[in-house]
Parts: sequence; C-alpha cells; structure tokens
Amino acid sequence: MAAEIVNQKDGLEPDVIDPAFALHRGGKMAVQATVPVRDADDLSLAYTPGVAKVCSAIAEQPSLVDDYTWKSQVVAVVTDGSAVLGLGDIGPRASLPVMEGKAILFKQFGGVDAVPIALDTQDTDEIVETVARLAPSFGGINLEDIAAPRCFEIEARLKEKLDIPVFHDDQHGTAIVTLAALRNAAKLSGRALGELRAVISGAGAAGIAIAKILIEAGIGDVAVCDRKGVVSGDRQDLTEVKRELASFTNKGNRTGTLESALAGADVFIGVSGGTVPEEAVATMAEGAFIFAMANPDPEIHPDVARKYASVVATGRSDYPNQINNVLAFPGVFAGALQVRATDITEGMKLAAAEALAAVVADELSANRVIPSPFDERVAPAVTSAVAAAARAEGVARR
Repeated sequence: MAAEIVNQKDGLEPDVIDPAFALHRGGKMAVQATVPVRDADDLSLAYTPGVAKVCSAIAEQPSLVDDYTWKSQVVAVVTDGSAVLGLGDIGPRASLPVMEGKAILFKQFGGVDAVPIALDTQDTDEIVETVARLAPSFGGINLEDIAAPRCFEIEARLKEKLDIPVFHDDQHGTAIVTLAALRNAAKLSGRALGELRAVISGAGAAGIAIAKILIEAGIGDVAVCDRKGVVSGDRQDLTEVKRELASFTNKGNRTGTLESALAGADVFIGVSGGTVPEEAVATMAEGAFIFAMANPDPEIHPDVARKYASVVATGRSDYPNQINNVLAFPGVFAGALQVRATDITEGMKLAAAEALAAVVADELSANRVIPSPFDERVAPAVTSAVAAAARAEGVARR
C-alpha cells in the first residue's frame, strides 16, 4: 500500500494523499541545545576553551562524564531491522521511522532522551562489537526489533560486557505489561497468581520473556507453544533456547497442540499471530483471561474472547486493556538512569510490573486491568519503583 502511495502518478506528493507521510516528512526528531550560545562568552564556555577544562577533568576522573555530559540521561535505541513491528525483516533504513517513534515515546512518556541507531548488519558478533564501541556515549541500550534467537545472545553478551543497562524491549517490556495486567485480572477475580495455569502462544522473544517473568512472579504453571505444539522436554526438535525454556516451564508435563493445552487453562497469552479456533477457546476454564496481543489481528478476536473470558486484553488501541510496551520502557529506563544503574535486573522488572498494576488497583473492572498509555501516573510510578529496586539489589551507583 505504501509503495502504491509513493508511486502515485497524479502529481500529488505522498503526504498530500496520506497524513502518515505528512507527519513523517523530515523525520520526527531533532537535536536541541540545552544551553545558550548567544555571544562570544557563551561560545567560550560551551566550546573552546571552556570545554577543555571539562574534558580534562573527565580524563582524570572518568565517572564525571555522568555529571558533565548527556551520557547519564540518554538511551541508544538499537536495531538491525530484522523483526520490525508486524513488518518483519525490512532492513535498517526502513526501520528508522519505528526507531524514531520509539525515541519520541521515550521523551514524551518518560522524559528520557533517546537516539535511534539502525545498524547495517545482522551478524551477532558485529552487532555486539558495534554497540559496545558506541556505549561510552550512552547511559543505557534499548535493543529493538532484533529477531529471535539472535536477540537473546546479543542481549546476554552486551549485559556481560557493559556496565550500563541493556534492555530488549520486545522481550521485557511486553513481559512487564503482561504481568501487570494479569496481576490485576487475578485480583479482580479474587484469585492468586499461584492458582492460575497459563498457555502462551509463541516461543519467540516476547513469549519466552513472558514465561520467565510469570514464573518469577509465582504463577501456578505456564506452558509455551510454538508452531509444533507445547514446548516440552520430550521433543527432539528444540533449539538450545527452547530446551532451556522447557526446563523451567510446563510443570504439568503437557504435550500436543496448543488447542489441547488450552483445555481447562485459566489464561491465554498470544504473542504469535495465527488464529485459535473458537472450539478450543470454549474449552478454557470458567472465568478465563484472554490476552490476544497479535497486531493487527489478535489470535482470538475480542468478540469471540468475550464469550468465554472474564477479562480480555489485546495489543490494539481500539479495544479496552491494551498491552502496550510504552507503559513500561520509559519508566524502566527513567528509573535506571535516575540511579545510574549498571543493569536492569529481574527484581527491577517485577517492581515495574507491580507499580504499573498498582496505578489502577483501586479502579479495576473487566475493561480496566491496565492503565492507559496517557495516564500521567504511569511513568512516575514505574520510575520510582525501578529506582528503589535498583538500590535494593545493589546495582545503583547513586
């Protein structure tokens, strides 16, 4: 569709035909100075010779870089363009509008400056080396839209190499918001997480991260399904990542298809696309929760889900209970940067989910188990909780 718009032969510019092009013309970001340069005195302080004093001080005491540059307040949004939104492997140039969008959401919702960086490589070693070499300019690294399974290794290696937070939002942002919504759904129904059995459709980055955080939070059991069915230890076709996943999920030792796993399940979490037959949905436990988050087409349409579930969530903004990563990542990074954390730990992620859930804890209904992205209470709550957790876990530097 976009190609058709750009190639119109009627002489009109694309942004005349489609307002999305008008909004993106010239990009969605700009660099803005925080100090004035009005005269020679200002220039001498902002640049030479005044800047030399600051450079020399940082050379002698490297930690001063956090106080006298933007480093401690800025995040790099890094992608290789291999798994962009629902568009797939579209490459670094085509990914830039999304990375710019991510950067302005950081600023709008968390007060965090961010710089989009699209790398022209999908080689794991090259990505790790490049990001590590860029790291001195940034207070944190947000990995974005990098395909699984490479994203797992890239994140793990960068966390090991760097002393600043590294966070793959497609994994952990999705997981944090999902856990927050599930906590409130359980509270609304008078159940504890430990009483629930969940089925996750999708064993990619988001599905695995959701499984991990649900286990950390104390869910009763969770089974993850890929295209071939339940990820279980008896399967001979599992990758190394999925073998690890099988080792800590599926305590009930279920095998077979997604549809069979859904029988009697309390929770469905969809991060895969595809369609789940209504007959399978009908076999879920009474009062089930359905979080069908594929975009633009949920795995279970909300109209179908509402027939069988007490709480329904999607990834879409035109239905209640949108599971949107913007509820998590701005506050997570704002909190981590506030205390100059060296890492984003599991405890910090759990704290973010608890804080996010608490924002609407006194306003719960079937259509409100998660706040709106525009709820001004969200970022401050998540920021404060993440900063406190960083201090408690010993990864804060101030």
